[in-house]
Amino acid sequence: MLKLKTLFSALAILSLIACNNDKKTSSGSADINNDPMMQQSWEQITQKAKGTTVTWMKYAGDKKSNKYIDDVLVPKINEKFGITLKIIPGQGPSIVSSIMSEKEASVEKGQTDMVWINGETFFQIQQFQGLFGPIDYKLPNSKFINYEDPIIKYDFQQEINGYEAPWGKASFIALTDGEKVKNPPVSMQDFEAYWKANPGKFTLSLDFTGYTLLKTWLIELAGGSENLNGDFDQKKYDKLSNQLWDFINRNKKYFWKKGETFPESAVTIAQLYATGEVNFGFSFGFTAVDKGIKEGLFPKTTIGYVLKPGSIHNTSYLAVPFNATNKEGALVVINYLISPEAQIEKSDINNSGGTPIFDVTKLTPEMKAKYDALEKPKYGMTEQEVLAKAIVEPHSMYMIKVAEDFRKKVIEKK
Repeated sequence: MLKLKTLFSALAILSLIACNNDKKTSSGSADINNDPMMQQSWEQITQKAKGTTVTWMKYAGDKKSNKYIDDVLVPKINEKFGITLKIIPGQGPSIVSSIMSEKEASVEKGQTDMVWINGETFFQIQQFQGLFGPIDYKLPNSKFINYEDPIIKYDFQQEINGYEAPWGKASFIALTDGEKVKNPPVSMQDFEAYWKANPGKFTLSLDFTGYTLLKTWLIELAGGSENLNGDFDQKKYDKLSNQLWDFINRNKKYFWKKGETFPESAVTIAQLYATGEVNFGFSFGFTAVDKGIKEGLFPKTTIGYVLKPGSIHNTSYLAVPFNATNKEGALVVINYLISPEAQIEKSDINNSGGTPIFDVTKLTPEMKAKYDALEKPKYGMTEQEVLAKAIVEPHSMYMIKVAEDFRKKVIEKK
């Protein structure tokens, strides 16, 4: 997840990107039409990857995900393919900066072979031809994915064009204690009334999750997600965001710590919720409630629910930097991570949880039986309930602008 200070630097990065726009191809990324590596058969790629190390730069702030990757994926990939998977932490602008600096310096063999990205990160890297691809057609397990599914085809309104391989879907939900909060607020009007009646029991985080809540309210002010579809609209954003900041500023005195400080991450808010300091948390994934209860963090009376505009639904992706040293190894790892086997394992509540990226209709009967046999949520919403209220992410610039303006117009406002 992205913290406020890292999102601020995104605007500075965009100014650097502008200098590279005259070098951009129509796809916005590196052209591989004549790359000899991609002319190899899959068997040749797999053989060449054996005995190598793949360096994966990814967000490392999710303990559950880290444990799954370290304890399950790393040894399994080594056993299956003879590949050593090396994890290095990185997120958002730090990934963009790393790839951009190597691009500017004409570094032929980069430090990173694959990255875990989405949204504004993909948007920014795409501007300076920072990714190797398209790669989707080369991955055998792409056959299990419906690339025409809008949630997969578009990454924050940007068509992926094969330069990213989907790794996981996520749905934004709110959570609260159903015994303490009998009628959970769903609209902005509901929240305002609740805050005034229950001061100090709400806050939002300075990360991807908190900014998604702000985007949800922006969508409510717009009258629905369809009204923010397409390219970023500065005039529309200015009008709606002014209403949003007025809403926050007139009510932040009712927030936790009187709105004078905000937690850095959704993880911190989950801890505040667990101890009863606040009455609400926010998360991505319909399994979040069950995982919190299983870990002994949340009370068993915790419920998950969707806010009025719907559940912002997005996909996170895997991609290969333009100058990855071990492209063959990266493709082999990515191909495994998008496989039904790995996706079913990852979707297990006891592992990472969440919604897999495969098209269920493309699974073999045996694969579908394994997926259907996964432990179902006992406390939270079902996958079907959340997906029924799914809405698409607005353009990446809405995230960048919301993060920047929250600092300027809420945190720094006197």
